[in-house]
Amino acid sequence: MLKLLVAVDGSEHTARTLDHLLQKLPDVVQSAEIHLLNVQPPLPGGGHVSAMLGHERVKQHHHDEGMAALQPAIQKLQAAGLKVVHHIVVGEPGPTIVEFARQKGFDQIVMGSHGIGASASLILGSVTLKVVQLATIPVLLVK
Repeated sequence: MLKLLVAVDGSEHTARTLDHLLQKLPDVVQSAEIHLLNVQPPLPGGGHVSAMLGHERVKQHHHDEGMAALQPAIQKLQAAGLKVVHHIVVGEPGPTIVEFARQKGFDQIVMGSHGIGASASLILGSVTLKVVQLATIPVLLVK
């Protein structure tokens, strides 16, 4: 069974990526194991913020922000009758996506060509470019 990792940031590009998978590759998607991954950036100040706010509050913040980004994707795929697994991790998005895919043995990474912060003037978003540079498995980009 094909094991797909779909990078999700809550942007319009994520929605288009999911639409592409569902419309253009329905047989692949129906037979694949689909995992959604949201990468939360570390809070500025690192350990100092955790010390002030408390580790549990920081963890809850990352969870809440991650679920806000993931929920539309989860709902879309579940409405299509698909089972999905979701993950939220903290780190620098590009390298974290690639490392997560490597550690968990994914066959392919799927993501939009741009994310939330991408400028329309850029050929590829910075996270996307980093994933393409670092990945040792196929990466499907959806424009």
